[in-house]
Amino acid sequence: MTTASAPHVVLGAGPAGTALARELSGPGRSVRLVDRKGRGSAIDGVDRFAADVSTAEGARAAVEGAAVVYHCVNVGYHLQVEVMPRIQAAVLAAAEATGARLVVLDTLYPYGETHGAVMTEDTPWRATSRKGVMRAELDARYLAAHAEGRLRVALGRSADFVGPGVLGSTLGGAVFPAALTGGEVPALGDIDLPHSYTYLGDVAAGLAALGENPDADGRVWHLPTEPAVTTREVYAMIEERVGRPLDLVVIAEPRPFGPFDEVFMAEYAEMFYQHTEGQTVDSSAIEETFGLSPNPLRDSVDITLDWYRGFLAGR
Repeated sequence: MTTASAPHVVLGAGPAGTALARELSGPGRSVRLVDRKGRGSAIDGVDRFAADVSTAEGARAAVEGAAVVYHCVNVGYHLQVEVMPRIQAAVLAAAEATGARLVVLDTLYPYGETHGAVMTEDTPWRATSRKGVMRAELDARYLAAHAEGRLRVALGRSADFVGPGVLGSTLGGAVFPAALTGGEVPALGDIDLPHSYTYLGDVAAGLAALGENPDADGRVWHLPTEPAVTTREVYAMIEERVGRPLDLVVIAEPRPFGPFDEVFMAEYAEMFYQHTEGQTVDSSAIEETFGLSPNPLRDSVDITLDWYRGFLAGR
């Protein structure tokens, strides 16, 4: 069933899924936010639902009656290669059975090393890392399912997140708390290279636009992302706002640091190329097609710092 009153179902209640549920909520629309526990702070117009979407039974229960399903589920870095294909299989089958359109939150990993070239939706998929190859294989299956007429699918790719509630990003929990308290801030790889960061609110707005526009189906889109600047320039914005220089610690090669523990960094090592070559995302296609504009990066830094101030204060 895909009627106007059918729910929009967001799978995954992490920062992206929660932001998307808020973006989708509004008069006349039913929104269901799904994770394993079905608990969390109340969001006006959003119903929380508990299900394990890595199982066929859980995925079917989660998407029952949905008009659009948004797949924003992620798992621990060390579990991704094993678990993400299992989640895909369950979600694809469930969305197909219910007749829902499927919008997938995706990564840049399928492109692999680009040697600093600007990434567009036409950039070849040349991943060699385990996680990049896995993501490329998943994306090929999504697009094949669409091409075969099994269901309608759109993919929205994001650069590294920045924004309220974003802890695990390289511009998240390792940076903002230390910046506010005078602690050590990691300088991963070469921070004088351009590096795109996608504001969490733009992730939500972009995915919502894909969900609301069936013409978006059957392809990859880059979610709205401000033109890349160097990470050093982002750090300078933070310094200006906190009123002191950041205490930078150069992380020239993968090693544990702050919230990035040994388990995480062992898995992240194969992705460290993202900090030794430029990472520049072109999102002009989605901006021009659906009239979207990314949040200015300076504003995103302001909003994120404000959120972290409250987070550190226990609010």
